[in-house]
Amino acid sequence: MLENAALRHQLGVLMRAGRRSRVTAADRWFWVVLRRLWSRWSEVLVFVKPETVVRWHRAGFRLYWNWHSRRGRQGRPRAAAEVRALVRRLATENPTWGAPRVHGELRMLGFDVSERTVSRLMPRRTPKHDAVQRWMAFLRNHRDAIAAMDFFVVPTVTFRLLYVWFVLEHGRRRVRHFHVTDQPDAAWVMQQLREAFPFDTAPRHLVFDRDGTFSAHVVSTVKSLGAKPTRTAPRSPWQNGVAERWIGSVRRELLDHIVVFNDRHLLRLLRDYVAYHHDDRTHLGLAKGTPAGRPRQPRPVGDAQVIALPRLGGLHHRYEWRVAA
Repeated sequence: MLENAALRHQLGVLMRAGRRSRVTAADRWFWVVLRRLWSRWSEVLVFVKPETVVRWHRAGFRLYWNWHSRRGRQGRPRAAAEVRALVRRLATENPTWGAPRVHGELRMLGFDVSERTVSRLMPRRTPKHDAVQRWMAFLRNHRDAIAAMDFFVVPTVTFRLLYVWFVLEHGRRRVRHFHVTDQPDAAWVMQQLREAFPFDTAPRHLVFDRDGTFSAHVVSTVKSLGAKPTRTAPRSPWQNGVAERWIGSVRRELLDHIVVFNDRHLLRLLRDYVAYHHDDRTHLGLAKGTPAGRPRQPRPVGDAQVIALPRLGGLHHRYEWRVAA
């Protein structure tokens, strides 16, 4: 039934008047919805490429949230111009002051504003070269005793937002644990930490940013597991660069090529990607090795050929020598 509907729709598009029929918004929505309902949709798609349907979904996601944010819902009120100017002035006149110090001074002046707002209004400061060197030296010297945790967001075909939490070991770039939720909170993160580090297996240092979900209760849980919580500076993703690079790899190598249906679909995809990341994918930071220690395969003696082993549904491959029969 769905196959007949797909073929009839394409026939109707191709029979429209004109040498080159235009694809309408209704056509795009038809294929975005069909992709969710039927797994074999790409087998009968002929008038556009499957990658085009994925691009339509991305565009629809942007339009949906633009519409959602303009429906008259009142968000967080913008800080007054006087407050914004005063925050910049205090930060400029006192280069060593951070957001807590500026916030305290504003409270003394009678301004009712949160520290989080002050942190967002603080001007960007270029880190001092020696501070950067100290941080990089810390990461290099303790890489085998460091893990990092972070979140990233994945939209579904229905524009629902899913949050992926993960812990990544610096030493071997191994993903220690990950999970997916649509409602991340401190209690959920605390439970994931217990599952990631059972029986005194926590690293010496756990690096994470200042996301509001990583509350004081999360910090206490990290300490109770035997790890030292090391928080990055505000708006400094480079300080958690190993985790940020892994997020970029997941997006470029997996998520940019598919449309996620739901949390179970995303979990299955991530399990496949983590297995590929550990066993097959070479890493520059590991001298072109893999986290699981993939051995080098010398060329066999005699007649042999290189064969391709598909990974992630053919998005990537692993190559091995096979002796000809």
